[in-house]
Amino acid sequence: MIVSSTADRSIDPPLRVMALHALLYCERLFYLEEVEEIRVADANVYAGRRLHDDVAGLDDETPEKRSLELSSDQWGLFGKVDAVRRRDGKWVVYEHKRGRCRRGDNKEPLAWDSDRIQAVAYAVLLEEHFGESVPEARIRYHADKATAFVQIDQQARDDLRTAVTRADHLRNTVGRPAVTENERLCTRCSLAPVCLPEEERLLENRGETASDTSSPEAGAYPSNRERQTLHVTAQKAYVTRRGESLVVKTEEGDQVLPIEQVDTLVIHGHGQVTTQAIHLCAWKGVGIEWMSYGGRFTAGLTNSPGRVQQRIRQYRALARPDNCLRLAKALVHCKIENQLKYLLRSTRSEAAKREQIQPSIDRIRECVKKSSSSPSLETLRGLEGMAAKQYFAALPVLLGQSVPDELRPTGRTRRPPTDRFNALLSYGYSLIQATVHRSITEVGLEASLGFLHQPRSAAHPLVLDLMELFRTSLWEVPLIGSVNRLQWKTDEDFSIAGAQVWLSQEGRKKAIGLFEQRLQESYKHPLMGKSLTFARLVELEVRLLEKEWTESPGLFAQWRLR
Repeated sequence: MIVSSTADRSIDPPLRVMALHALLYCERLFYLEEVEEIRVADANVYAGRRLHDDVAGLDDETPEKRSLELSSDQWGLFGKVDAVRRRDGKWVVYEHKRGRCRRGDNKEPLAWDSDRIQAVAYAVLLEEHFGESVPEARIRYHADKATAFVQIDQQARDDLRTAVTRADHLRNTVGRPAVTENERLCTRCSLAPVCLPEEERLLENRGETASDTSSPEAGAYPSNRERQTLHVTAQKAYVTRRGESLVVKTEEGDQVLPIEQVDTLVIHGHGQVTTQAIHLCAWKGVGIEWMSYGGRFTAGLTNSPGRVQQRIRQYRALARPDNCLRLAKALVHCKIENQLKYLLRSTRSEAAKREQIQPSIDRIRECVKKSSSSPSLETLRGLEGMAAKQYFAALPVLLGQSVPDELRPTGRTRRPPTDRFNALLSYGYSLIQATVHRSITEVGLEASLGFLHQPRSAAHPLVLDLMELFRTSLWEVPLIGSVNRLQWKTDEDFSIAGAQVWLSQEGRKKAIGLFEQRLQESYKHPLMGKSLTFARLVELEVRLLEKEWTESPGLFAQWRLR
């Protein structure tokens, strides 16, 4: 039941009472949840939601109402109070918290500011609902089994009004509030993997210079993926829904996967997806991507909200040529240096191969050096192209003597690839494109607005930009390793149509398996100070890119191959 009072503050959209709790806890958390609509429900959040029903017994002595929904146009608030009970002839608000209370000078239990403002808000809403005074609220802290009493007096109402005014102000600003100075608040925050507070504090500690490579002491960013990508490669596959599971129907039988185990559904070729399955994916935040039979990324969708403020900040930042050039320099420098390090590492103990590719290494070194001082995007693209030419000329030298001639490239060819090695390269790049596109939409950026690539094709420029960071590490390294291990069959894994070479269905399965295995491998990020899977690394770099225009520049594209 929702009950409203007289209208007095109806211009702004109503605010959740829980949002005031977030506001008093951390203004940045409030902004991410209420303005950018980024909400992550972790185990602590779910446990808190179940707390009242699990541990609070019914009061059989006095009247009680539970989960009462309330709203007020006058205050512009709405919410669901845990419980209200009659005490000494008056209604009293009850809130339940899993943690510990604050202690006063005499060790008496006191409410935390964020909990107190939440209880006050419920009390004033309850006053309007019942039309009578609510003089008190009580907050039960279950960790230390203590109850804090909150008086609903004029000071409490003034504090509530101040909080609502501050919330309205933040809702009308474009910039995110600064990271809280209280680091302990971040350790239990469900949005820490999005906020990345430790990385911003690192910048503050180094005086906003990117030269220091010291790492934060602790990072809240998770190291591993919690779910897996579901690739559907059978051409007559049919994906539908059964309860809260996806069912993949093929000629070989049905496969049932709980939706909680899937982060993305990728359809390769002409597989079908029912509307019911799409609804389930949208509901659970599972992205869907389509790739052509030949491995071309076609489209992708997520249920990510518009996040208008994020897009406005991105448009403003990337409309400035100096910003685009600065980001492009960092990106190209990272890409070329990773290519150079891979060539050096692969020929470290093979003098003959090193001597053979030494001219290419020297030219790539020159490109690395010049990329940092490039005066324009055009010059930078030229350096990137020169380095790529030398890199692909040297790449065949890294193949072992036992590799069959059919798998040795004859230069870089694409659209379409004309040899088996280039078919493998192109297919892997498409998998990277889909992965990067997924991360960009999850973070909430606009994929159509990049800083290095121009919008000359259907591909999103920002996706093409960020792909450059991962071509070598995510695909070229594991691919050349697999070719040297003779994992590819020159007949079964490829389809040849005239001068064009594609992967067969068996070849695509192998490529997907190799790529997914690479995503699960870990790599130590210099900023995080700990190892992350490559899947997490891609998402992290997208989030660090966004920080380049949210007052925390200098963190993007800093990682390198060892």
